[in-house]
Amino acid sequence: MSDVMGNQYASRILRGVAGAVFTLALGMAPAGAQQRPAPAAKAEEVPPAVVAAVRASIEAWTRGNYRIDEVRRTPMPNLLEVRIGNDLLYVDEKAQYILVQGELIDMKSNRNLTRERLDEVLAIDFDTLPLDLAFKQVVGNGKRRFAVFEDPNCGYCRKMRAEMVNLDNVTIYTFVIAILGGDSDLKARKVLCAADKVRAWSDLMLTGKIPGNAGTCDTPLEKIRALSRKLNVSATPTTFFANGRRLPGYVPAAKFEQLLNEHSAK
Repeated sequence: MSDVMGNQYASRILRGVAGAVFTLALGMAPAGAQQRPAPAAKAEEVPPAVVAAVRASIEAWTRGNYRIDEVRRTPMPNLLEVRIGNDLLYVDEKAQYILVQGELIDMKSNRNLTRERLDEVLAIDFDTLPLDLAFKQVVGNGKRRFAVFEDPNCGYCRKMRAEMVNLDNVTIYTFVIAILGGDSDLKARKVLCAADKVRAWSDLMLTGKIPGNAGTCDTPLEKIRALSRKLNVSATPTTFFANGRRLPGYVPAAKFEQLLNEHSAK
């Protein structure tokens, strides 16, 4: 966790068996291996006294600068998950040692439990998105919906956009965001001032053609920036599927199609 990492360590870093398990798990997980996660079992509640001890220990260690949002058990005995915002830490049940970097891997199933948990934490309610700020493109029956945040100067956005032309039966909501500097803002404004925004965006991303208007109309760019901050969108492309799951960055077309099918149903 970047902010907590900025604090002076209190030399109480999780070590011994837990540290060895994390190191071994990360080393043994086959590179690029993927496995669809099994349904997660309901986590056993952490006793209030243990939660209180964890809160007190971490607040003292961070000098009261961070608020704990949740304390949960993990599949590993005596290891607890602590959530602060969108960051996950791990502590022992006595709240004596803490691990601030690392991922919890189930080596038997090769599941990245930290990644799965973050997927849950970072998920949103798709129906609450202000879709009026985006422009809409419907292909086929439009049944599979997703929203994507893209910057006009984002190379991976252009690559993903080129592959989107092969998608069928989708509704795409595009939130144009200018966060990469340079002329991103001007290009975004020119697209959003075009009569046909879908075509203008496709032309820009696929061929580099910039709309010929002055880009001086009223645009929702500031509202989209505020939305991106609220949703912790800090890079492009960032995709949200209909069930609220988030995909940061680019994945190859076949993988995107797979994720789209998996996450289109709520």
